[in-house]
Amino acid sequence: MDILRFITAGSVDDGKSTLIGRLLYDSKSIMIDQLEAIEKQTKNKKDGEIDLALLTDGLRAEREQGITIDVAYKYFSTPKRKFIIADAPGHVQYTRNMVTGASNSDLAIILVDARNGVAEQTRRHSIIASLLNIPHIVVAVNKMDLVNNSGDVYNNIVIEYAAFAKSLGLKDVKYIPISAINGDNIVEKSDSFPWYEGSSLLDILETVEVANDINLKDARFPVQYVIRPQTEALHDYRGYAGKLLSGVFKTGDAVTILPSGIESKIKLIEIGGKEIAEAFAPQSVVLHLENDIDISRGDTIVHSDNLPTSSNELEVLLCWMDNKPLVAGNRYLLQHNSRIVRAVVKEIQYKLNVNSLDEEQAPEKVSLNDIVRATIKTASPLVFDSYKKLRTTGGAILIDETSNVTVGACMIQ
Repeated sequence: MDILRFITAGSVDDGKSTLIGRLLYDSKSIMIDQLEAIEKQTKNKKDGEIDLALLTDGLRAEREQGITIDVAYKYFSTPKRKFIIADAPGHVQYTRNMVTGASNSDLAIILVDARNGVAEQTRRHSIIASLLNIPHIVVAVNKMDLVNNSGDVYNNIVIEYAAFAKSLGLKDVKYIPISAINGDNIVEKSDSFPWYEGSSLLDILETVEVANDINLKDARFPVQYVIRPQTEALHDYRGYAGKLLSGVFKTGDAVTILPSGIESKIKLIEIGGKEIAEAFAPQSVVLHLENDIDISRGDTIVHSDNLPTSSNELEVLLCWMDNKPLVAGNRYLLQHNSRIVRAVVKEIQYKLNVNSLDEEQAPEKVSLNDIVRATIKTASPLVFDSYKKLRTTGGAILIDETSNVTVGACMIQ
C-alpha cells in the first residue's frame, strides 16, 4: 500500500484544521480515548457537537488563539492508501513552517473561503507550492454553506484561481466545493451540490496517481552506509547501503561514483539480504560493485551516461528559518541528503516577494521567513540536480554549527 503525503494551506480561518478533523472523524480514524478527550475540551458547541479543529491544533497557544502556528502532522489510512497530513499555518509570519510541511508533500490542498474568494494568503501559499514543485494541487472551496451552496460563487472562484494557477505553471489542479464543518464532500459525495459532478475529497486523495511523479530516468543513489562485516563468513563483503532516490539500477550497469569520478559496474543488488536483478526508486537497497573502491557516506552512485552536476558553488532559493538574521559571509554546515559539508553564504542576490514573485533589492540582513536568491560556496563538491528537475537531489538545508539547528531551506536552481 502506497503513501500519500499532503499538506493543507490557505488563509487564516479558512477551516484547515476543521477539514482535517472532519476527514479523520468521518473516515473513522480517531481513537475512542482521543475522541473522548476532544469532547471534554470542546467549548461553545451546541447539540453535542465537537470542535474537530482540536484534533490538529495541539499547542496551547493555538487553542487559545484559534489559529495554527506549528505544522501538525496526522496519520491515517483507508483500505486503498496510507496518508500523512501536514496542517500548515496561515499567517505570513509562519512561512517557514509552510515550507517545512510542503517540502516532502505529494499534494497540496489549498483552502479558499467561499465568502472571500482567492485572498492574498491563498496566492502566497500557492506560490510557495509552485516554488516547492508540489505536483498535485486540490483547491477546496470551503464554507459553501455560508453562500447558500451557490454554484455561481464556486465557478467564479474556480475561474479566478485557474488564471492564477496558469501564471504559476501549476499543472494538475483539481477543484471541489466543500463544507468542512458539515462534512459535505469530505468523505462522501454530498447532495448539497447537485451541480457538482466530481468526486469527494477523500476519493480524490485515494485515487490521485503519484507513481508517475517518481523519476525513473535519472538514477541517483547517495550512499548512507558502507557495510563491511569482516567476519570469516563475510570476509570480502563490501556493500553500499542507501535509498535509491530516483531512477533504476540493474546488475551490470556502468556507474560512476561522485564526486571522485571513479567508474565501475554493478556486480550485485540486494534487498533484505536477497539478490535481485534490478532496483528502482524509492527502494532501499545494498549495491555491490565489481571493483574495491574507496567510497564513503555522502558519495553518490549514478549511471555513467547520465551525470548530475558536481560543483562547490550553488545558486539557491533560500527560505530563512532563524530569528538571527542571515548576513552574506556567514558560515554554516550544509546537509544534502547523506552528505554534510562546511559552507559559506557568498552572496545574496535579491529577495523574492512571495505574494507577487517580484524580485526585490537584496537586503543587508535576511530576516525570519524571508526567501532570497543566494550563492553558497561549499568546502568540497556537492552532487546535485536542480530542484525543478528532481526534488530529492535539489534540496538542502543549512545548519548552525554551534546549536545544530536548521536555519535555512535551500532549493537549488
